[in-house]
Amino acid sequence: MRIETENLILIPGTKNLLTSAIQGNDFLSKALGYAVCSDWTEFGVAPLAYTLKILTQSENENGWWTYFPIHTVDQKLIGSCGYKGKPSLDGMVEIGYEVCPEYRQKGYGTEIAKGLLAHAFKDEHIKIVVAHTLPMENASTNILRKLSFNKVSEIEDPEDGLIWRWEIKKP
Repeated sequence: MRIETENLILIPGTKNLLTSAIQGNDFLSKALGYAVCSDWTEFGVAPLAYTLKILTQSENENGWWTYFPIHTVDQKLIGSCGYKGKPSLDGMVEIGYEVCPEYRQKGYGTEIAKGLLAHAFKDEHIKIVVAHTLPMENASTNILRKLSFNKVSEIEDPEDGLIWRWEIKKP
C-alpha cells in the first residue's frame, strides 16, 4: 500500500520494482514510471537483493520492507526508505530512510520518516517504532527528535559498530 505525504508518494518495493532496481537506474525508472536520482541510494543493491529474497519467500512480508519515495512535483525518485521487516510479535517495527544529496536539507527526510511512522501506527499490532543512527549528532538524529523519538541506548552492532537506538511508543 502506498504512503502519501504532503510532497511525496512512498511506493512499496514489489518483487518487480526490486528486480528492476537491482538491474539499474534505467530499469527502475521504467518500472516506476518516474525519473530517478542517479545517486538515490548509498547502500547499493545488497539490501534490495535481500529484500527481494525475503519477499520471494513470504507474501506476509509485503509492505514491511523497501519503499521508493517519489517527489510529486518533480516526479522523481529521491531516495529509499522503509521498514526492516514485518512487526515483531511484541509489536515493534524498525524504520530506515535516506535521501539523495540534491534533496537533502529540505525536510524530505523528516517527511519520509513521519509517513513511515504514521503508516506503522495505523497497524493495531504495532506498539513501538525504532530507528538506529550513527553515534553522533547528524541529520537523522535531528529528524528523529523532531518526531519525538527518544534515544534509549547505545548498541554495539556486529556490522556497524557502536550505534544509537531510538524509540517512539504508540500514543
